[in-house]
Amino acid sequence: MRTIITFLKNWTLPSAIVTGTVVYLIFAFTPALGGAARFFDPIFDTIFPFFMGMILFTTFCKVDFRKMRPAAWHWWITVLQVLLVALVAGLILSMNMEGNDLILMEGILTCIIAPGAAAAAVVTAKLGGDLETMTTYTFISNFATALLVPTVFPLIDRGVDISFMQAFFTILYKVCMVLLVPMAGAYVVKHYMHRLHAWIVSVEDLSFYMWGISLTIVTGSTVKYIVHAGTTPGFVLTIAAISLVLCLVQFALGRYVGHFFHTTIESGQGLGQKNTAFAVWIAYTYLNPLCSVGPGCYILWQNAINSLEIWHARRQKEKAK
Repeated sequence: MRTIITFLKNWTLPSAIVTGTVVYLIFAFTPALGGAARFFDPIFDTIFPFFMGMILFTTFCKVDFRKMRPAAWHWWITVLQVLLVALVAGLILSMNMEGNDLILMEGILTCIIAPGAAAAAVVTAKLGGDLETMTTYTFISNFATALLVPTVFPLIDRGVDISFMQAFFTILYKVCMVLLVPMAGAYVVKHYMHRLHAWIVSVEDLSFYMWGISLTIVTGSTVKYIVHAGTTPGFVLTIAAISLVLCLVQFALGRYVGHFFHTTIESGQGLGQKNTAFAVWIAYTYLNPLCSVGPGCYILWQNAINSLEIWHARRQKEKAK
């Protein structure tokens, strides 16, 4: 039993991905479990945002709010994100893309335009990065996305009918619910409920293991999107391959920018680890739903990279002892 627990601690993210995939496939392709699958599906959809809020709440309890301020790498990563969005949008417009080509490029765009993942702060802390600057970047990234989506999407897809202000405030509302509410709760607990705060902080890697549980749910939903994509397996594999290349490129570019500021961990996670649940939502809401397969695959790749990063950090720590 101790061996199993140690394995799960060391390989939390891969275990979550495998578990989510296997459980979904069992429920999806076992006729006798069809009723249970339909029963649990809306429950998971309902509890997931709440669970993410709890993960961020436990993370923010460790944040020194006085240290939260913009850093130089924030602006360089944001500018790089804007340039990548402009490059993809420019290719779509200049080549007048349609059909599957447009779906592929829209899938790429959603993976770039999506904000940094709220859980990036959790992984950054696990890797030994700066929690405060990563948290600050999460807010900057979400605001940038709120500006980019209503600006770019109507240009690349004529079927998109959204007003700038409506989309802007819809996205900001989601940001407030996901980020500001847990942060406000953490601030109150930290400054006025000291015993509860001390207990939360004392539990090592609490937010990380909670994120592992939520990743199980996210993986199940991702596999569902892929299985029910409504296209050929070859096209799904093409989307998966492109999202893998894009994931590697964004992590690499982020780390490259970060080495100028001695923030390779933070910058790499900032540009590479995306809020893919948000990306899937904007794909379904504003673009062709099929392009949501791109960010769906991206979540698997980014957590595979996170797993390798954590494994490498653990090995370095063991060697230093």
